[in-house]
Amino acid sequence: MNIIQTAISLNVPDVHASAEFAKSHFGFREAMAADGFVSLEHPTAATHIIFLATGLGTFRPAEIAGSAGQGLLVVFVVDDLDAEYERISLSGARVVTEPETEPWGERYCQFADPNGIVWQLVQWV
Repeated sequence: MNIIQTAISLNVPDVHASAEFAKSHFGFREAMAADGFVSLEHPTAATHIIFLATGLGTFRPAEIAGSAGQGLLVVFVVDDLDAEYERISLSGARVVTEPETEPWGERYCQFADPNGIVWQLVQWV
């Protein structure tokens, strides 16, 4: 298997709210969009994030088509967590967890987007 790209697809009530959050705070850009769908790409990582409107008829399997979010973290490893935390928190993003360092060397912080998706930044120290 040769995986050349990664994507995560999240069902959310307001596709555009989560897409705008990812674009304004994390540097994603829109790759494509349609009614109930936005696909974002990042200029420095082979990661795509796709937002699908909750209840979209084309979602399969239909029995798991509820909203994403419960227990889900979207995590990015960064070079300077404190600088990113300051930039994102000062821009008005809702802070879930201020920077903390775990005993095993993981320094992290968390933000929530308008749909309740938790975005976590990590720096290994």
